[in-house]
Amino acid sequence: MQRRPILAAAVTILLAICDAVPAPAQGVKSRPPAAAPQCDPANFRVIVDVGHTPESPGAVSARGVDEYAFNLALAKVIDTKLRDAGFNRAHLLLASGQAIPSLVRRVAQANALSADLLVSIHHDSVPEAFKSMWEFGGVQRPYSDRFRGHSIFVSADNPDYQGSVTFAKMLGAKLKARGLEYTQHYKEAFMGSRRRLLVDPETGVYRYDQLLILRTARMPSVLLEAGSIIHRDEEELMGTEEHQLKIAGAVTEAVETFCSLRPAKTQRASTQR
Repeated sequence: MQRRPILAAAVTILLAICDAVPAPAQGVKSRPPAAAPQCDPANFRVIVDVGHTPESPGAVSARGVDEYAFNLALAKVIDTKLRDAGFNRAHLLLASGQAIPSLVRRVAQANALSADLLVSIHHDSVPEAFKSMWEFGGVQRPYSDRFRGHSIFVSADNPDYQGSVTFAKMLGAKLKARGLEYTQHYKEAFMGSRRRLLVDPETGVYRYDQLLILRTARMPSVLLEAGSIIHRDEEELMGTEEHQLKIAGAVTEAVETFCSLRPAKTQRASTQR
């Protein structure tokens, strides 16, 4: 077998290839590949919006408690959980006054803060047609045990709709992992004008384009209806610290995941210079 001529030819070809590759210029160091941006929770600003106000408190629970009280209690737990996770720029957004003017002020404040994410906290009820009456504390009060569960809303009019949907799905997945189920009645025809498009059947994300806080906020934004307070059993559950911590844990984990994909605006600005 004629191995030596073949080896000699191979060496000749390799030498020719080496001669053709230009040598690096002296004094010039090759750059390592740029690392993917990582989340810096200390610079990532999350706004936790408390739905409604003391003057316009929203829905009323089956036992006569205003929605605002539930919203404020849960939002405070979420804010604390975020700060414990290092999100020191988390901002609890509160307002006073009547519904629409206070909502406009909350949105303006959120935009002025140049936040990276907004999560608006609410608790749900049902249309009057679905309510029955029961006696609690010597008073006849409306209730409905027909629907229970959370729901997550996004608006296609938000300037970062895809970012909103991405976070909404993350949040829904974290809630689902904790054994929490979303309510499906919003996709049903019997909801009439309150019927919503189900964006993701796995995580309970709906579109609600008209919601002012979602469509006018200049950052990814979601509205979480944490549960139904017109449902007698779920109302009691919503008031427990254990359940509030479960929801707050889901929100915090979703924020951490979203932050790792979408670094804070301060980080993005520095990398774009």
